Amino acid sequence: MIRILFKQLLDEKSFREKRRITVGEVSEVTGISRATLTRVANVPGYNTNTDTINALCVYFECEPKDLLRYIEGD
Repeated sequence: MIRILFKQLLDEKSFREKRRITVGEVSEVTGISRATLTRVANVPGYNTNTDTINALCVYFECEPKDLLRYIEGD
């Protein structure tokens, strides 16, 4: 199973910027709906598309390898 590390990257960005960043803010900046971001954050194995992965990588200034993890056995 591929796991999306959205919550972890959001926490790290909030810590670096010393402010609380909401899902709503990420939605506004990226154009990804709040519902999709909520599913990405809370549904294990959520199947999203490459446009969403791309937008999150741009937002977090990271590579896909920083956003995605392969978990064996699921």
